[in-house]
Parts: sequence; structure tokens; C-alpha cells
Amino acid sequence: PLPAALVALWCAGRVLMVFDRYRQSWELPGGRIEQGESPRQAALRELLEESGQEPDGPLRFVGYAKFVLAPDQRIEYLAVFAGHCAEARDFQANEETAAVHWWDLLEALPGHVQRLDAYLAELTRSPSRSPHPG
Repeated sequence: PLPAALVALWCAGRVLMVFDRYRQSWELPGGRIEQGESPRQAALRELLEESGQEPDGPLRFVGYAKFVLAPDQRIEYLAVFAGHCAEARDFQANEETAAVHWWDLLEALPGHVQRLDAYLAELTRSPSRSPHPG
């Protein structure tokens, strides 16, 4: 099953992370794919709903992330997209997202960071935009 899509949006070498009120953790923007919606459309919609941000151009499909959901060990997949923006928009807290942070993948964020999201963000970083070699 492919129930969800997420996006790593990069700006000035930092990736957008949202603080989810329900899960109380930092994660990449994303969520459920609605009926009749493509994974790319869902990623764009969730990005805008959760953060107020939009990419400067089309999102790049990165791949699928396979994960296992506890407690029933159900396997699901996420469609993963990446994009860039030259300038961050203002953020307004909403019922789902308490805060946003442009993260360099190195600094400590206050609170819990979803490990899968941090790993996927690293995979989406363009080598030419990376502040570190390799």
C-alpha cells in the first residue's frame, strides 16, 4: 500500500522540518494521499497545509520508503519527494503543526526528531548543495 507522501524542501542548505502537535516530534511535511490525488499532489498539498511553504519549481521524485508499522507489523510505503525554494515564507501555527525549523541535519533540535525523516532528508540532499564533501 502507498498511503502517504512526504517532501524534503531545501532552502539555503537546510531542510524544512515541522513539529507535529499530535506526535510531538520533528518530521518532514507530508501525510495521507487522498482519493483521486497523485502522490506528488499530496506532497504539495501537505507541504502547504503544514508549513505554508511552496517549492520554487516542480518536486523531484526521490523514491519509495518502506517501513513497518507496529504493533501488527504492517508494511507500507511512502512516496518521497524533494524540492528547493530560494526564500522561506512566513509560518503560521495551525492545528497540526506547532512550529517549523530549517534544519542543517547537524544541529540538535529541541525535542524528538523522527529518525526515518532525518534519514530520508539526508538522502534527498543534493551533493552540490551539501556543506560537506561526500
